Amino acid sequence: MNVKENIKKLIIKKPLKLDCGKIINNFPLAYETYGELNKKKDNAILIFHALTGDQFVTGINPVTKKDGWWTYAVGPGKSIDTNKYFVLCANVIGGCMGSFGPGHENPETKKIYGTDFPVITINDMVNAQINLLEYFGIEKLFSVVGGSMGGMQVLQFISNYPNKSKTVVPIACTSNHSAQNIAFNELGRQAITADHNWLDGKYNSQSTVPDKGLAVARMAAHITYLSKKGLQEKFGRKLQERDDLKFGFDADFQIESYLRYQGSVFVDRFDANSYLYITRAMDYFDLVKQFNGNLSSAFKNTKAKFFVISFTSDWLYPTQENKDIVIALNAIGANVGFVEIKSDKGHDSFLLDVPDFLKALKNFLDKSYLEK
Repeated sequence: MNVKENIKKLIIKKPLKLDCGKIINNFPLAYETYGELNKKKDNAILIFHALTGDQFVTGINPVTKKDGWWTYAVGPGKSIDTNKYFVLCANVIGGCMGSFGPGHENPETKKIYGTDFPVITINDMVNAQINLLEYFGIEKLFSVVGGSMGGMQVLQFISNYPNKSKTVVPIACTSNHSAQNIAFNELGRQAITADHNWLDGKYNSQSTVPDKGLAVARMAAHITYLSKKGLQEKFGRKLQERDDLKFGFDADFQIESYLRYQGSVFVDRFDANSYLYITRAMDYFDLVKQFNGNLSSAFKNTKAKFFVISFTSDWLYPTQENKDIVIALNAIGANVGFVEIKSDKGHDSFLLDVPDFLKALKNFLDKSYLEK
């Protein structure tokens, strides 16, 4: 994907030691801001994006020309009110919207990294983004917020930097990936690497794109973001613009056509190698293991106020996995609230127009802001 040059980027000059042992420096971190930082610099919210997200949270994404991924939640008067808060969001390292990733040129070889890019973790992503706070002179954030992989970053952030945020909102996430989630991610990676255009990750220098493999990876993942009930209500067994079965392998059913469309538009905006690297980072995430089997220890040094949100129909990161985070916080007497939102929209509920969710998020943030 051809990233526009006018994307905001912070060049991080100081070395960052990655979990894989490699050290990176002088690398770009692409970011976007919304709203204004007040004089006290205490109204900043750092939003972490999910697997296929980017820094363009709301409004029109200048690269894709489509709505930002969280337009329902972020903006003037919305749950995360940009009239009140200064919102920051960075494209994760390993991503493909301007931050340092496999699509960048290796200064040593003058070739695009591809799969020579170092394997990164959620911890690495968070440690890169802390540089944004320093750049803006923010001593302490008002909140860190994120759903799905964004929620993992939220948990890692407050564990690494216990005094850097007043409130913490992990949404529809987990403290480590289940075997089922690793399996789905591996299915996607195998689809990409099986595409003959992948060329061992060197497709960029050969002017090809493993579009079929990436589209299948997206289709498989997209199914996990929805719910059985939601799919049944929306599509059922409805046929695609025809009265009867065609007895072939075109898209007979509306759900087939929908998934094919989701796969095709994804290829236009996302890089296949980035998909490999980011799903790998999610699979490696294990906050329980980081703290020798005791999740509570990850949060023992913070006085932040937590609000954990889950959804009834989310089977990718089910409510119990969110409750495990709440239990770990309760065990150390942390200030924690929890809500399970009723929704048939599956894991994607946090990205969609789910009024109960949007209201709960707004109420928590606005009430906490008044307590400053």
